[in-house]
Amino acid sequence: MMRLETPLLTTSRSRGALARLAVAPAACAALLVALLAALVAFAAPSHADTTWSVVPANADGPDGRSVIDLEIAGGQQVVEHVAVINRSTEPVDFAIDANDGYLTSKGYFDMKPSNAEPVDGGAWIAVPEHVTIAAGATSVVPVTVSIPPNATPGDHPAGVTASLETVSGQVRVQNRVGVRLNIRVTGDYVAKVAVTDVRAEYTASWNPFAAGSVAVTYTVTNAGNVRLVTENQVLTSTFAGESSWSDPSAARARELMPGGSRTFVARVPGAWPLGPIGATVTAIPSPAGQAIPGVTAQRMAIGTTVWALPWPQLALIVLLVLAFFAVRLLAAWRRRRIQKLIMLHSRETPQGA
Repeated sequence: MMRLETPLLTTSRSRGALARLAVAPAACAALLVALLAALVAFAAPSHADTTWSVVPANADGPDGRSVIDLEIAGGQQVVEHVAVINRSTEPVDFAIDANDGYLTSKGYFDMKPSNAEPVDGGAWIAVPEHVTIAAGATSVVPVTVSIPPNATPGDHPAGVTASLETVSGQVRVQNRVGVRLNIRVTGDYVAKVAVTDVRAEYTASWNPFAAGSVAVTYTVTNAGNVRLVTENQVLTSTFAGESSWSDPSAARARELMPGGSRTFVARVPGAWPLGPIGATVTAIPSPAGQAIPGVTAQRMAIGTTVWALPWPQLALIVLLVLAFFAVRLLAAWRRRRIQKLIMLHSRETPQGA
């Protein structure tokens, strides 16, 4: 079940000055009527206390699934169901719609707004436009998925929502709760990723006895036709050795849709500034969800180089050299001063008979 909130309309109208109202009684009357109409509109039920949920179901009711996974050949049709549960204390008329699904920049599943025309999996779904549900009751809504004969093999994400409009101030908000549909059209599955836009930046430590770090920015794109998750690894190498970094959370847990991409930033510590630093990014993909028999995703690696000069270490060496010469000069000055004092003392001292 997923919950979405979509602003539908925002209005703002400036009002005339009070002096202008005083000289225009007709305008005042019209304004008063408009204000009364606005108050009536804002007094309309906002459904702020209405709660509901939408879950996958069979013809008899909820069946315990969290998403609807379908694998269908082109030209075939299947009827699924979702259960809309009205958890409020009054009957509610819900709008039902289906649309294409996509992933946000952070990797979370979302749906196009209800007023957007579906062009992919959402266009293959037929649902009733409305359903009225009594207080505390559950309604099973049929979801008919019809795959075009020429549909492209692979994954076509979509979703079905039950929505209700609410009014907040001068903004109408469409609250949508829905179910995700993973529609997979049978055929030749391709599991492939591309790694692009690899950039590396070195950050030195001002402590000359501590190593710096390398920030590696890269983009992983799903170049295949099935949903993928990736294990991303970054390896940096210098004359002093190698350092590695992996992202087991954001990279693995959040999938990539076909054609989708996401940018990652890895900060690899332990890099000494000894000239060129090589950075290699390796993306190891695997199908999201269950493994696909006979489909193996190949890893992809790409590298770049960043130069890191040992400025803190050079500064330390310069300071040590300056300190060495300063000590030498101070010691020489003291020797000369002592010799001069000895000579002056010997001249002032009378010679014994």
